[in-house]
Amino acid sequence: MSDMLSIGASSLRAYQAALTTTSENIANAGNAGYSRRTAPVREVVAPAGIITGSAQGLGVVVTGIARAADIYKTAEVRTATAELARTETGATWLQRIEDSLSGNQLGDRLTAFFNAARAVAADPASLAPRATMIEAASSVASSFAATGKALDGAMADLDASASAAATQLNGLAQALGKVNSGLGRSAPGTSGQAALLDQRDRLLEEMSALTDVSVTTDEAGRALVRVGGVAGPVLVEGENAGAVSYARSDAGLVAYAVHFQGQSNAVFPSGGALAGFTEGAQRIADAHAEIGRLATAFANGVNAVQAAGDDLQGNNGAPMFAIGDPASQLTLVLDDPRGIAAAATGAGVRDNSNLTGFETLRSTGRFEDGVSSLATANAAALSARTTVAEAQSAMRDSAIAERTAATGVNIDEEAVDLIRFQQAYQASTRVIQVARETLQSILDIR
Repeated sequence: MSDMLSIGASSLRAYQAALTTTSENIANAGNAGYSRRTAPVREVVAPAGIITGSAQGLGVVVTGIARAADIYKTAEVRTATAELARTETGATWLQRIEDSLSGNQLGDRLTAFFNAARAVAADPASLAPRATMIEAASSVASSFAATGKALDGAMADLDASASAAATQLNGLAQALGKVNSGLGRSAPGTSGQAALLDQRDRLLEEMSALTDVSVTTDEAGRALVRVGGVAGPVLVEGENAGAVSYARSDAGLVAYAVHFQGQSNAVFPSGGALAGFTEGAQRIADAHAEIGRLATAFANGVNAVQAAGDDLQGNNGAPMFAIGDPASQLTLVLDDPRGIAAAATGAGVRDNSNLTGFETLRSTGRFEDGVSSLATANAAALSARTTVAEAQSAMRDSAIAERTAATGVNIDEEAVDLIRFQQAYQASTRVIQVARETLQSILDIR
């Protein structure tokens, strides 16, 4: 009878653990990153020679809490997350460039300036069209300057975002180091270890949204993390976590470095938001450089036309624009409509032959086409990024679904297990009850 009581008690404990584990699964079914737990039960077999006859078992025992895991599907989710984050981050700064180029109507104002020069050519002695041309010149200078400032603002925001992302990555690395420390102290097959492993995987997935990470784990589940690929520098090893720094040159070249245990190594992220910031900074810098080139060529060209003719008072034409630093910061320095040099030198106030220089400048300089081409190329890149992001988002969703199918909680399955374990638990209590009743009956006979 004592054997029956022992077996029943072991069964009772085992299925109580199974019920607790199943209940925990159901309670956490909606929590992202939670991996399904099970409580494996095995038979306790008596050593040979201890028990005679046909009896072979001493009941059952729970071998520990087993956590569902699939390292390959989990790695696929991290890879898909890194690729999507890079594309989406790059698209964000392409959108900022588009807003900077289109929001200040630079192309329209260049067109208005050259059209105003034609109006002056139609009546070179009249002040009204000259005033309109000066106003158009002022608008062009303001538009160049505003476009440059908008791109400067985009770059400043990118710097702030990239620095914040690096700080966030460093915080995640520190947190992962603490989780590694906990895993080193936790007993295998416990709920505590399973919870730490869930937290480890969540941290790694968050890190992959910032940069591509290469992960290896030891027997305790502690993660060693490299950034920038399998050959990249170590960011987390055991309890030790490094730090990532961000820097950018005026030319838009971004540099990241990992500082770990007294050593600093350059890192070149190929995925995650950090890679997107690298692309974005270069594109903003290139757009700014092109706007500066157009501003310089436009100002020098207009000033050269001015210098080739006479103004309304018969004086040699003065410069219309001053080039700032950066070059996009144009300033209108000619505010008197009579200072427009419409006439050829010595030809008189009714002459307009020098204004043909503006038509030549317009056709050779192709300033309007330059602005349009820059905007079109950026829009095409943004459209391509958006399309790629949609595909990558679908791929990431698919990867998450596959991981969930392998490691997530299925409510229907858990409900079936709950009923099955409940029945087994009730049966175990009945075994104990029968054993007690039988034992009592024997005692009563005595």
